[in-house]
Amino acid sequence: MLKVTMLGTGYVGLVSGTCFAELGHQVTCLDIDSKKIGLLKAGQSPIYEPGLSDLLKRNIQAERLHFTLDKSSINGADLVFLAVGTPTGDQGEANLQYIFEAAKDVAENLDDGCTVVVKSTVPVGTFSKIKKIMKQHTTKKFDIVSNPEFLKEGAAIEDFMKPDRIVVGHDGEDSLEKMRELYRPITDNGYPLYEMSNSSAEMAKYAANCFLATKISFINEIANLCDRVGANIDEVRQGIISDPRIGKYFLNPGAGYGGSCFPKDVKALIHLAKENEIDFKIVQAADDVNDVQRELIAKKVVDHFGGDLTGKKIALWGLAFKPETDDIREAPAMYIMELLVSKGATVTGYDPIANDNFQAWVDSRPHFSGKVQILNKKMDCVEGADAMILVTDWSEFKAPNLDRMKDNMRETKIFDARNIYVRDVLEKKGFFYQGIGRG
Repeated sequence: MLKVTMLGTGYVGLVSGTCFAELGHQVTCLDIDSKKIGLLKAGQSPIYEPGLSDLLKRNIQAERLHFTLDKSSINGADLVFLAVGTPTGDQGEANLQYIFEAAKDVAENLDDGCTVVVKSTVPVGTFSKIKKIMKQHTTKKFDIVSNPEFLKEGAAIEDFMKPDRIVVGHDGEDSLEKMRELYRPITDNGYPLYEMSNSSAEMAKYAANCFLATKISFINEIANLCDRVGANIDEVRQGIISDPRIGKYFLNPGAGYGGSCFPKDVKALIHLAKENEIDFKIVQAADDVNDVQRELIAKKVVDHFGGDLTGKKIALWGLAFKPETDDIREAPAMYIMELLVSKGATVTGYDPIANDNFQAWVDSRPHFSGKVQILNKKMDCVEGADAMILVTDWSEFKAPNLDRMKDNMRETKIFDARNIYVRDVLEKKGFFYQGIGRG
């Protein structure tokens, strides 16, 4: 059993801290947000992630998981994790302000021999900058370890407990042995832990996310070409994913990627390449394609109605950037809604989980006043609508009551940004249908 302190109770910090407690370690999660810490102490998760609430309550009750505002909780820890945000800066770079501030706090409170673990996604070389900052604020001995996370929102608990890989970058055998002990309950079950330099670990996280983003942009470009030449992306996809060198994952055409990782990490790696005088053509292209793809389905709606949506009501089903999360960061629904409103439409939106987060975003945009309404039922959302755009492919959207939709909508038009519907079924019911790459 190790004593772990986790700085930051955002998505990565909270999921990781809770899962480490589930493995049997003593975990204290530290944050500066008193409201969030109050919720967590009461066993309430401030984020939606399947399975997290149950783990949270169980480990609090077992007294393995604690939450605090007190920085003295750093003192006495075997491992201190930095899991704070690294948002995108003005030039696309990773803003490291918060992680540097956290490093200073750790330095002022750590014990001799402590291992500091960087869990946040950071550019190559950040570990050495953190070490330099900490040495300015302490004379005690410590090690730096890079341990990037590879958690998918909506499946984070399983990703943690049954990982494809655990990556550990290190600068000494003592710190490495602690990381082996930390993850031993997982590695003993056959899941691999890869040991490498800190620089390689930092690069591995960016390389993985940027490759996956590139796959998404690639299939979206193929789908867009299919629309022009009369091919069907569903058939084309089947023709390529059967090749084991290509695989089936992240090759579903849609409204582009969003969330807290891909957009941020793609821009950060492009910026890092520029700093090192390398023109990152492939990753830059993936970013450029995504900028266009997020608005593509909205442009299909605009074109269908002759370029002017004045007097039209458009319904959006799905507001989170993906199913099984309430995360709306860089969600395609934001870009779709902005374009629709700019063309004169009134817009309604519905999401099974993300309504509250999306409502806060809508409220922050004065130009949406009187033009956007977030509703609590999907059928209320399509009431009187001239078209519905399926944005996020939640399970509850996959088999809708088409007869009721037909009765509720003013015009029976469906624009499917995730290709979850069958054209023939909809057309037999009297709906107009358009997807992505389906002609």
